[in-house]
Amino acid sequence: MPGIILTKSATPVIGWVATLLGYIMEGIFYLLNLIGLPYIALAIIVFTVVIYMLMLPLTIKQQKFSKLSNKMNPELQAIQKKYNGKKDNDSMMAMQNETQAVYAKYGVSPMGSCVQMLIQLPIIYALYKVIYAIPAYIGQVKAVFSPMVDNLIAQPGSAEFIQGFKNAAMYMKQFSNELFVAGDPIYVKNTFIDVLNKASTPEWNSLAEKFPTLAQDIMDTSEKLASYNSLFGMNIGDSPSYYLSNAMQAKNVLLIIAALAIPVLAAVTQWLNVKLMPQPESNGEQNSMMSSMKMMNNIMPIMSAVFCFSLPAGVGLYWVASAVVRSIQQVLVNKHIDKTDFDQLIEKNKDKAKKKQEKRIKRMEKAGIDPKTINQYASMNTRNVQPSTKPVTAASTSSKKPAGSKAPMTAEEKEAAVKKATEMYNKNAPKPGSIAAKANMVKVYNENNNSRPEKDSTGKK
Repeated sequence: MPGIILTKSATPVIGWVATLLGYIMEGIFYLLNLIGLPYIALAIIVFTVVIYMLMLPLTIKQQKFSKLSNKMNPELQAIQKKYNGKKDNDSMMAMQNETQAVYAKYGVSPMGSCVQMLIQLPIIYALYKVIYAIPAYIGQVKAVFSPMVDNLIAQPGSAEFIQGFKNAAMYMKQFSNELFVAGDPIYVKNTFIDVLNKASTPEWNSLAEKFPTLAQDIMDTSEKLASYNSLFGMNIGDSPSYYLSNAMQAKNVLLIIAALAIPVLAAVTQWLNVKLMPQPESNGEQNSMMSSMKMMNNIMPIMSAVFCFSLPAGVGLYWVASAVVRSIQQVLVNKHIDKTDFDQLIEKNKDKAKKKQEKRIKRMEKAGIDPKTINQYASMNTRNVQPSTKPVTAASTSSKKPAGSKAPMTAEEKEAAVKKATEMYNKNAPKPGSIAAKANMVKVYNENNNSRPEKDSTGKK
């Protein structure tokens, strides 16, 4: 598939989200260019602010759930302690029912925070994809590469030469791809742009030296890209380590400070972001987990500084910008959460849960299923119904039931009823595996049980 590597992300979901975010990024860069500020660094900052503002409602919902979880945890832990070590079916079912009752009490779902996370994670990952492959999503930047790359491809040995660039290793599979070997013009061009987009200033200089006939074209392209990548006189395509090395040789104190600014800011903003995040309430059982999280939170800022020191400054800028935006956002969210009346929120959640339950009951009634059988299904485990090896005698039945009442089902009758209920479940279930389908199975089971002929105290029909 030509063109999938420049090259936009081809990962399912992530790639789709990245394409959508790419349109936003391109629009931002276009507007900045109109006002005379065509700087990728500024576009990254604005882009990060816009995306995190769009995710703000999800962040608020997630942290409201976190607060409610802190309120629920003591009750949930008490239930776990109550049934600790009990593995029998009745205890497990009782524990499940009591746990569900706590969630119902607070009007939330056990999967409440997962939904927000499942939505946010692809967005955040796609956001990084867009930042890391700017030419793939901003047509104006890609256009700067095009004329020079077309000429470079025609030069013998150009592909082999750029494969020696530091960041070319991540694109080696593209060079061996059958489309590249066959000379597909789009695929080859995108591969060249992928590598050159990560090239440092010294690598651009070496390219001009290797192909002197294209030297002017190469330098013009490099200068144009440098103007787009400019940030306080630095090229965000170069790493802070590169600038620090040059600054040390030139003994330029200001350049040394500028080179260290992004890694240091990345560490500081990451640390600040962690401190502003709401921390879960700890207890004796969670001390070990809390200690691990605390250690990880202390290590992450240091790791951010290390990575930012060796990666292109543009990536570090994104990390700094996102951490700053999250920190500001977190302050606002914390104020909003502090003003929230959680008792009122719980009642509101209960109303929502009640309405959902009413809709579910209506759907079941429409399908001809008695909602009461749901509770019966919860207390019945058909898998545990085993044929009895003990013979059923008149004495044994008369000792359990008075004369004239329904005698208990024999093992054979239980087997037959369960088998018939299962067959009816598979045949008539509105949707295999659904609650309504399972309720239907219980309904058939009960009908078979209730319709069985009565026996007298001697066991005769």
